[in-house]
Amino acid sequence: MSASAATALSVARLSIRFGGLVAIDDMTFAVREGEVLSLIGPNGAGKTSAFNAITGYLRPAAGDIVHRGISIVGLRPHAIAARGIVRTFQKTSLFGGETVLANVLTGLHLRARQRPIAIMLGLPAVAREERALEATAWDVLRFMGLEARAHEIASALPYGEQRLLEVAIALAAQPKLLLLDEPVSGMNPAEKARFMGTLDKIRRQDITVLLVEHDMRTVMGVSDRVICLNHGRIIADGTPAEIQANPEVIRAYLGERSVRAAG
Repeated sequence: MSASAATALSVARLSIRFGGLVAIDDMTFAVREGEVLSLIGPNGAGKTSAFNAITGYLRPAAGDIVHRGISIVGLRPHAIAARGIVRTFQKTSLFGGETVLANVLTGLHLRARQRPIAIMLGLPAVAREERALEATAWDVLRFMGLEARAHEIASALPYGEQRLLEVAIALAAQPKLLLLDEPVSGMNPAEKARFMGTLDKIRRQDITVLLVEHDMRTVMGVSDRVICLNHGRIIADGTPAEIQANPEVIRAYLGERSVRAAG
C-alpha cells in the first residue's frame, strides 16, 4: 500500500461526548484507498464511537468526516450507506428466522430500482429485477464460501459462519469502504484463519477496509496500517511492525505477552 494513495475517508479533529464523558477527543486520521486500516485499543478507547460517527449513528460534538471530498456529518445512516460506506456490528445483526439467502437479499435493497407502484402492479420489470438480485446474492454467497448454506436458517449456522454471513450482507450493498467491527470475535482459530483469507479476497475487489478488532494475530496479519487509541486519543499510527514495537502502545494496550503472541 503506497503512502501516496488517494484518501478514501478523512476524520478531522473529531470529538464525541456523552454528557460529561469524552469518548473521542480531537481525533484526526485518514483512510487511504485500497488499504486495510485497523483501529485497536483498550475497551472504552473510542473505537466503536468512531465507527458510529462515521456511519451516522452518532453526531459528533465537533470535527468533520469527509468521504471522497464530501462531508458526511449529519447524514442519516441509510444515506451514508448509499454513498458506499457500509458496516458490520460487534454483535451479529442477522434476521435469525430467515434463510441465509434471504439475509443476503436484504443487503441488496440499495440496488433495487423499481418503484412501489410497479411492485404493486407486478410489472415484468419487477420480476426481472428480482431474478437479477437473487443471482447477485448467489454470487456473494459463493464469494464468501456460504453457498452450501443458502437455504439454511441463519440462526442455525455456527457462530463463525454467522459472522461471515454478516460480512456477506454488507458486501451485497456494494461498499466502497467496509467497516468491520470485531469480525472475528467468538471465532475459533480455524475460523479466524478462514476470515483472514476472506479479507484478502475482499481487498482485491478494490474495497477499502476499516477494521476494529481485539485479536492481535488477526490485526497484525491483515493490516497495512494500525492506529492505536487510548482514552479517546490516537497514541500511535504506523505499520503493524511499528505498532508492535511502540513502547507507549505496549504500555497502554498490547503488553509484552500480546506482542509475542502476535509475532
